[in-house]
Amino acid sequence: MSVENTQSSQAAAVEKSTTGLMVAGRTGVPPRDLENVARRTVGQPAAATRTSTLGATLRADVTELTVSCLSMAVGVGDAPTTSDEDIAELGGRAAQWAREGVPLRAVLGVYHEGIQIGWDLVSERATGNLKAVAKAFVALSERISTAASASYVDELQAVASEHHTAAHTVVTALLSGHNARSVARQSGIELADSFTVLAVSIAAHPDESNPALPRAVTARRKLRRVQAELALVCDRSPLSMLSAEGGTILVPGERDDEWVATLVQRMSVAAETAVTATVATSSVNDVPAASDQVHELLDLAQQLRRPAGVYRMTDLVLEYQLTRPGPGRAYLSRVLVPLDNSPELLETLEIHINHDLNRQRSARQLHLHTNTVDYRLKRIAHLTGFDPTRPSGMRHLQAALVARKLEAISPSA
Repeated sequence: MSVENTQSSQAAAVEKSTTGLMVAGRTGVPPRDLENVARRTVGQPAAATRTSTLGATLRADVTELTVSCLSMAVGVGDAPTTSDEDIAELGGRAAQWAREGVPLRAVLGVYHEGIQIGWDLVSERATGNLKAVAKAFVALSERISTAASASYVDELQAVASEHHTAAHTVVTALLSGHNARSVARQSGIELADSFTVLAVSIAAHPDESNPALPRAVTARRKLRRVQAELALVCDRSPLSMLSAEGGTILVPGERDDEWVATLVQRMSVAAETAVTATVATSSVNDVPAASDQVHELLDLAQQLRRPAGVYRMTDLVLEYQLTRPGPGRAYLSRVLVPLDNSPELLETLEIHINHDLNRQRSARQLHLHTNTVDYRLKRIAHLTGFDPTRPSGMRHLQAALVARKLEAISPSA
């Protein structure tokens, strides 16, 4: 049945059971007839599609709400206007549906359904100043939509605040290793058996260094964008403890490298600045140890001035092991002392390592002939006793470079 035929049938149903509609003082429609019209309309396929996101219990409330909106709509021409209390009561229903997780689009669709039916009925039977009636309908629709949207958003913010507090409590319990499952049950959060644990560093946004802008405000906006993107990517499932500078993220389940790289890249886009993350997977009971490890890795990546991106233990295992001060690290840091008076040799060694021992690429970056690079590598072998053209020698020299950087940051006792 077409929309036009449906509307005509609704109008005819009211016509048969009443002497008229209440427009500009004319006879009103008994509530029972409005209920019949609303019930038939809600049962139409188009209306059923619009309310398909509602649960069975909430769908039972649709007819009642439609009747309320319809009653207001057919009475817009009467002297007593719709009261603020009536509008507030309609808004309160939106708050209830927000807590049930009904999308705002579906909620407003139900409200507009009742107003639309009322307009169809009134416009067909109204006499006199139809323009005034139309203006009254627009005003009523605006009041109802504003009240419903405001109530919905207020309730949603309250729910989000409750969830944030509960999630913060669960994250604290997970990271401390104390009664995490018990705390999660009390907070209404179901814990996974394993987690992908990330330590995250968020660089300052350019606006944070702008003296004309409040730094706290720009940093907070950056954090909100990151949190919104995190919730979007993780389907509201992550547990996080973040500040504008970074923090810890616990994602339920084990995520592969591609998924993590995509998450970090999207967080960087949202933050409009660089994001660096270190990651490990862990059982729920080992989250505290995994968190300590990824934060150590993150500190190490920043100390070594690694570029923004994602790092796992396999990417920094040598550097991580060398962070432990001792005679071995002190010995390695002294291996390169003979090169101190030849900075060009140190530069050549670092570039050669960064280019995976490729002489041609190293020569291009140094703007040298490959023979000159070969000569410098021989000089390094002669002065240090370790040949950078042999795997065993290169391993020692690479470790020595890392040890020297770490000794400069934190000397051995």
